Amino acid sequence: MEEFGSSGVRGVALETLTPEYALGLAAAAGSVFTEDHDHVALGRDTRETGGMFADAVASGLASVGCTVDRLGVVPTPSLQAYCERTGVPGVMVTASHNPPEFNGIKLCGSNGVELTRDVLEVVEDRFHEGHDTVNWRRSGESNHVDGANRAYREELLAAVDRDAIADAELTVALDPAHGAGALTSPQLFRDLGCRVLTVNGQPDGRFPGRDPEPVKAHLGDLESLVSATDADLGIAHDGDADRAMVVDETGTLVEGDAVLAALAATTVSAEDTVVSAVNCSQRVVDVVEAAGAELHLTPIGSTYLITAITELLAEGVSVPIAGEGNGGIMFPDYRVARDGAYTAAKFCELLADQHASEVLEPYDGYAQARANIAYDTDAERAAMVDAIERYAYEADVEADTIDGYRLDYGDAWVLARPSGTEPVIRVYAEAREHSRAESLLAEMVEAVEAA
Repeated sequence: MEEFGSSGVRGVALETLTPEYALGLAAAAGSVFTEDHDHVALGRDTRETGGMFADAVASGLASVGCTVDRLGVVPTPSLQAYCERTGVPGVMVTASHNPPEFNGIKLCGSNGVELTRDVLEVVEDRFHEGHDTVNWRRSGESNHVDGANRAYREELLAAVDRDAIADAELTVALDPAHGAGALTSPQLFRDLGCRVLTVNGQPDGRFPGRDPEPVKAHLGDLESLVSATDADLGIAHDGDADRAMVVDETGTLVEGDAVLAALAATTVSAEDTVVSAVNCSQRVVDVVEAAGAELHLTPIGSTYLITAITELLAEGVSVPIAGEGNGGIMFPDYRVARDGAYTAAKFCELLADQHASEVLEPYDGYAQARANIAYDTDAERAAMVDAIERYAYEADVEADTIDGYRLDYGDAWVLARPSGTEPVIRVYAEAREHSRAESLLAEMVEAVEAA
């Protein structure tokens, strides 16, 4: 697909993503939505350009006859909950984990699930081929809707084991990254009976405390807060709070794959299927194999996972959990959607009689290393991808090409692929020994940079 990457549309605001573009894309989406619906929900995260792009999206939707339910600043999972609750499709203005200069657009259906790739392709076709606007008498209007975040929190409280979490008497340190999760997660965990501490907890689209991506380089303040206050764990969100990363009680950031493995171990049984991406850790593979379940791999990105889950569920396959190591985990029985607050609450359920580090200790046996290599032009990107292909061809193992090139050496693996949301090549490596992972990473990075 030309417009939608692995997780919606992203771009630098007023450079590669313009209000005119957002209006046109929203009108194309609205022309598809109006085949079955006359209302569309619209939310945005805290970014400085969010209001501008939300106005453009609302105009595009209204131009094709959609009445727009404007929810204001909400986490993406809050918008999705509203869509499922009211039976209307939705548009979310967010760039998720990208830096503050970015913005973007995600689309979801009336079931609260991001659109699958086949539906997104229909929207793209409308965008490129053109579509008719309605007569002025049939243009849509905007309704400001209050209470979406409150209703979302209430649904979360009903969906998790509130008593088990309250009985654990947890102190939870939260880092919402100044994003939309600042409006929901602190109150949620207080309602769950936790003592709540926050850092970067004020909604602010400039993200002054840290960049929205919840990676180790950005989470030093949260690690320090956990250590200084003897908190039981820390939770970090991205800009739209559909992801959650965990800091254990020692103040150490936990690999996202370890959290996925721990949650899967309590969820998966024989004849289930777990859906994950091609950069899936051996930790998860071990849990799936121990349960006698199946592992279904996809390209990286929520759109690919959601498409696979939807297809498997339609075939009658049981998919109790899915996700990636970036903190984006889905529990399809709850909703086929990433939800950082729900993921964090489910992890809290595991802490009734164990520390976070004890829950995660069985999944500590692997070391990971990652690198991002930026490019400026399509020609640079093509040269880097060619270099990855040559490196993979010359390796002494067969490459998996589901998404990029993954080389699995049995005791370790390395993967290189172009990002679906940013102008970078992402390189991942994992091994039992940190030195082995770093060595594999360095060799691949050297090959890519040489291009």
